[in-house]
Amino acid sequence: MKRSEINHAIKRMEALIARHSFALPPFAFWTPADWASRGSEYDEIRENALGWDITDCGLGKFAETGFAIFTIRNGQNDPATYRKPYAEKLLMLEQGQGFPMHYHWYKMEDIINRGGNVVRLRVYNGGSSGERHETDVEVSMDGRRFSVPAGTVLTLHPGESITMTPYLYHDFQVPETGGPVLLGEVSMCNDDETDNCFYEPVGRFPTIEEYEEPYRYLCNEYPSNKL
Repeated sequence: MKRSEINHAIKRMEALIARHSFALPPFAFWTPADWASRGSEYDEIRENALGWDITDCGLGKFAETGFAIFTIRNGQNDPATYRKPYAEKLLMLEQGQGFPMHYHWYKMEDIINRGGNVVRLRVYNGGSSGERHETDVEVSMDGRRFSVPAGTVLTLHPGESITMTPYLYHDFQVPETGGPVLLGEVSMCNDDETDNCFYEPVGRFPTIEEYEEPYRYLCNEYPSNKL
């Protein structure tokens, strides 16, 4: 991705979050210059990948496939380091944008439509080797449990949510009209290095073409503690 695309996506997401009256923590607004003076007291941000995360899944087609993400809080699966057993994110998908089919090996998560457009999620049961099964899928949405055929597309309107259990394949798609959607994610600890199984292999973090200065650092770009 071009750095200009990343900067633009962050600014768009900041504006969307503000429109829906969600207040971000102070570190959301730190510039690269601010990070130069942040010492070890902020290692929880560095070590748990809090903050901004823009990805095109390595496909180079961010307008079609990708996510803009802000991780508000996150722990680790090892309680000897960070004892939080939970995570929270905000996510933005633009109109016409989607995210590929995947499941998580360990993480259970609720996906919540926080406002804006609708979002559509296609669901399948997954297997331990990454296969996809043509069996009925048990779904939990806002206190209602029911079964749907494999490949069913479920629609979340603002305020609605769905629970994603381990091995439950799902993708995301936003309609071509209606503007962006702001999603929330409340989950167990998030580990993007080891806990994502994509049905078709894709990348996770983008290769960046540096055409302008970063507006905000991404969560995998923070300078190490030098203070």
